[in-house]
Amino acid sequence: MNAGGNDRFAGVQRPYSQEEVERIRGRFRVEHTLARLGAERLWGLLHDEDYVAALGALTGAQAVQMVKAGLKSIYLSGWQVAADANLSGNTYPDQSLYPANSAPALVKRINSALLRADQIDAAEGRNGTYWLAPIVADAEAGFGGPLNAFELMKAFIEAGAAGVHFEDQLSSEKKCGHLGGKVLVPTSQFVRTLVAARLAADVLDVPTVLVARTDALSATLLTSDVDDRDRAFCTGERTSEGFFRITPGIEAPIARALAYAPYADVLWCETSTPDLDEAAQFAEAVHAQFPGKLLAYNCSPSFNWRKHLDDATIASFQKELAAMGYKFQFVTLAGFHAACNSMFELARGYAAEGMSAYVRLQGAEFANEEFGYTATRHQREVGAGYFDAVLEAVTGGESSTLALKGSTEEAQFEAAPAA
Repeated sequence: MNAGGNDRFAGVQRPYSQEEVERIRGRFRVEHTLARLGAERLWGLLHDEDYVAALGALTGAQAVQMVKAGLKSIYLSGWQVAADANLSGNTYPDQSLYPANSAPALVKRINSALLRADQIDAAEGRNGTYWLAPIVADAEAGFGGPLNAFELMKAFIEAGAAGVHFEDQLSSEKKCGHLGGKVLVPTSQFVRTLVAARLAADVLDVPTVLVARTDALSATLLTSDVDDRDRAFCTGERTSEGFFRITPGIEAPIARALAYAPYADVLWCETSTPDLDEAAQFAEAVHAQFPGKLLAYNCSPSFNWRKHLDDATIASFQKELAAMGYKFQFVTLAGFHAACNSMFELARGYAAEGMSAYVRLQGAEFANEEFGYTATRHQREVGAGYFDAVLEAVTGGESSTLALKGSTEEAQFEAAPAA
């Protein structure tokens, strides 16, 4: 129904017709190049690599450094959007309190940073890095019903997201998967969310990778027992808000994953601890009915890793997951923790020692240049040389106002090595 090849949508169910897609699409096609390239590349990586490792980027600059360091995909966390990257300008917990267009705006910002990095490389005669790492973005619980999910999916595609994940919580009560008080919607209601998201991708004619996340492992509340598939987990008790109490445990997310599998490309069970046995139980149950179904795993910073696992198990953890079929593995809040800890260390040292602390940071930058780091030359890193090339093209090479020529950076820092 949309691009990606015959095998791309094998086993995917669409409870709507091509005629309905055409009716909703309208007469004018808009090509979403970044989203298409990203989706196709992400799908290929998920099948060609042992697993795709990603870190959550908080800024465009962080995304650029991730790609420069060798990562092939970027994760965009709603938690990080809420905390420090939303359009309201507020600091929020992960409870869908921010404007719904904030995460698509960050996708666009990250793609803009990656495109600039590519332009800088091209202007300097480099071609060794594929900069457009596919972005997998967090759509939370959809910020409402199926119409909200439809519009949000469109916004992510328009911003250039390669993959998008939705979770089966009640959007008005949405919580981080590692907070308490999570309320699930009925299985059938979340299927409608997935169908709405897929329809949006089909209408925009992009093979976006759709990820279905379930929070049923630790959630204890459900909005309604209308779906027979959910009743087995209801305790019969009700809360003051009218929610049904449910029994958490691995059987609930397995049941939901099996229901979501025909409508999603990738399945994700949000967990409370890094538990390989639990991961295996989930994977085996899914693959018994849907062989080869792609799985995702959140290697969460909410886990106290060394409290649960020894160093050897931590080192082999992701390879073990990959062998089970967990092909997309990511650290959601990597950007937040990296930014906070590194700045705290610098500020603590600077408060105590002054410039000696900053010079240590600069020394670490120089040391990392051996491995491809280039941000020591910060003027060049953000495109001063690229815009010099623009100005030279405009003036026929006769400009006397080039920015890098005669700059402090040119005089004191060596040029970045050729790729």
